[in-house]
Amino acid sequence: MSETNHLTPAPAGAPGMTTPQTLSSIFFEPAETFTALRERPRFLVVGLILVAMTVLVSVLVFQRVGFEEFMRDQIENSPRTEQMTPEQKEQAIAMQTGPVGKALVYGTLLIGSVIAICGGAALYLLGVMLMGGRLSYRQALSVWVYSSFPPAVLATLVSIVTLYLKSPDDIDLNRPGGGILQSNLGLLLGPDSSPALAALLGSFDLFAFYGLFLAAVGLRRVGRISSGSAWAVVIGLWLLLVLSRVGWAAMFGR
Repeated sequence: MSETNHLTPAPAGAPGMTTPQTLSSIFFEPAETFTALRERPRFLVVGLILVAMTVLVSVLVFQRVGFEEFMRDQIENSPRTEQMTPEQKEQAIAMQTGPVGKALVYGTLLIGSVIAICGGAALYLLGVMLMGGRLSYRQALSVWVYSSFPPAVLATLVSIVTLYLKSPDDIDLNRPGGGILQSNLGLLLGPDSSPALAALLGSFDLFAFYGLFLAAVGLRRVGRISSGSAWAVVIGLWLLLVLSRVGWAAMFGR
């Protein structure tokens, strides 16, 4: 991925914004920001910020609740380890909490974030094309990352503050609504609730809906499709994500 040089002359009539301007104006003037991004699609800087925030929050969480405690709980409560002996579980825990295990966890977070950005942009591109709009992959990337940026920034700030206001004993990352940021309907469920139901209710998230709104604005402005078509693309992809989460939770219990 490469960032569009903001010193390149803008096409006639195109609103010009530098990268710092787009990073601030997306919070207050999303329609105007996406109009500017239609002519100069940017994604590298904001994409790197999104990945960095994901890793930062994960590092802080593991420092606060304890990486070994988290991995131990994951392994001991996983349906896939039910047939393991206590000795085998201890070996698995030792492997996962060692230097190699930690590197794999953080590496997975890093790679997974990049894949999510690239894959999400590809789905937006496909959706707009199906609706008869015109969108390049660079433009799709800009819509994905800039619609994700404001909710990610707000969620990160709230998560960090909440992380240090809460007692580590009150943070259960595996219990619906028991994690750091309780902004979805999963907080209504108890610790013994169905994983599939938890995944379903957890998808109804305040910050996620903010991102969906921004994505609809972005696809309408950048892809030049109607508001109804933009919302159809956004809601359709969100429903696919919900179904995949519920299916995964039903099969694997997580």
